[in-house]
Amino acid sequence: MRKYVILLVAILGIASCTVVRQGEVGVKRKFGKLSPDIVEAGLVSFNPFSTRVLKVPIRTVNQEITLNLPSKEGLTIESQISILYSIERNKVPFILEDVGPDYERVFILNVFRSAASDVSAQYLAKDMHSGMRAEIENEILEKMHESLRPRGFMIERVLMKSIRLPEELSRAIERKLAAEQEAQQMEFVLERERREAERRKIEAEGTREAQKILAEGLVREIIELRSIEAFRELANSPNAKIIITDGKTPYLINTQKD
Repeated sequence: MRKYVILLVAILGIASCTVVRQGEVGVKRKFGKLSPDIVEAGLVSFNPFSTRVLKVPIRTVNQEITLNLPSKEGLTIESQISILYSIERNKVPFILEDVGPDYERVFILNVFRSAASDVSAQYLAKDMHSGMRAEIENEILEKMHESLRPRGFMIERVLMKSIRLPEELSRAIERKLAAEQEAQQMEFVLERERREAERRKIEAEGTREAQKILAEGLVREIIELRSIEAFRELANSPNAKIIITDGKTPYLINTQKD
């Protein structure tokens, strides 16, 4: 009999204790009435016949949602969105009393769906697939803050992880991007050809200026001097030649046979 008593006491002792983990707080509910005080992490004792300990995470929670969002032009966009949120420690008893332990489904997700639909309806479908995604995320976050912050919920980030556009719109966007890339490539080719034309123009102008300077330098005295030098070279050559000249410029006929 004594063994049974000891076993019963051990069972009651175990049943009257619970552990609140790191990142959580506990709130005792005695006969259906919530305590205004929170229980910190650690071992908590309570009367199992009259009291329960409700545990609520206060660390950052990641909730992923798949949702069909409306666009400005009336299309339906399938999206996967993550909500990162946390709860203010001191507001936990108020949240449990005001909303209940199922606060995420009852309150947070409903507020998110409303805010996301209101914001997305102001944007075109292609905006959700472009650099405006961050702007849409911030507007959803701010709209959620208006309803959730006074209740003790902190919305840290709203992340649009994936956006699935209607198939026809996706193809249209791909065609547009391909056309833009082709236009950029053509602009690059035209710019390269313009630079090459400018280079050739500058080169031709330089050649023309050089020829002009050379022509201006060929005065009569220089031509006569060059003629004298040519006669001297001919006179020193051992080959047989016939020279026809007017005394100014020579004309050479080479008589050497191979």
